[in-house]
Amino acid sequence: MNNRAFLLLFLLLTTLAMAQAPKKIDHQSILWTRYYNQLLLSEKWSLHSEIDNRVFTKPIQQNVYVLRVQGRYRINSHLETGAGFAHFSVTTQIPEINPDFRIPEYRGQQDLTWRISGKKLVLNQRFQVEERFINNANSSGLLVGSTFSWRLRYRLQGDFTFWKKENQAIKAILSDEIMFNAGKSNRKNTFDQNRIYAAIHFQASNHFSYELGYLNSYQRRSSGVDFFDRDIIRLSVFHRLNWKNKS
Repeated sequence: MNNRAFLLLFLLLTTLAMAQAPKKIDHQSILWTRYYNQLLLSEKWSLHSEIDNRVFTKPIQQNVYVLRVQGRYRINSHLETGAGFAHFSVTTQIPEINPDFRIPEYRGQQDLTWRISGKKLVLNQRFQVEERFINNANSSGLLVGSTFSWRLRYRLQGDFTFWKKENQAIKAILSDEIMFNAGKSNRKNTFDQNRIYAAIHFQASNHFSYELGYLNSYQRRSSGVDFFDRDIIRLSVFHRLNWKNKS
């Protein structure tokens, strides 16, 4: 399948997934702040770690805290793969409800990323699989055991560099990601969510970059008929370390 046909298929799947008629849409505003560390181990291998904090803004309330680590391998100039583990601590998905406990989720992930680089434009596609283990809970607290499900993700992203000087650069980022759930516990919400993201990325040096963006997440809830429509401001700090040069 060529790139044009694949893009058309992706847009069709996105349209069909979002063409449902929900009974209720809950609009929310959230701030995501993220520290992302990239440790280059060799020409092929790198170790990535991430701390992500997500807070509702109307009203102010903790949403999710995330810790993630993954190893990545560069197959060639176009292909890269990775595998890792993440821990999520979920306070609440509805800011007006503030329970006195947090629901943990443990998640494995594997991905394959394909990239085409031009002089100023970089296009990449990411296929990602996640294995999710969510601790069972009710309205009063945590329960014994966990619920397992799969999640399949596909992201199409374009990066355009419109200014570059020595070790500094400014680029614009635009992406669309669609996610699907799989498993016995997700029969009502096979379509999970669609994320549209736009951002400005500033590379300050060889070691630090900063990114400010807007993300719209349209997510189906576990009921299968209700949705979250989330306006998200995302601020990221990227820290790049080169272990191979030290060695």
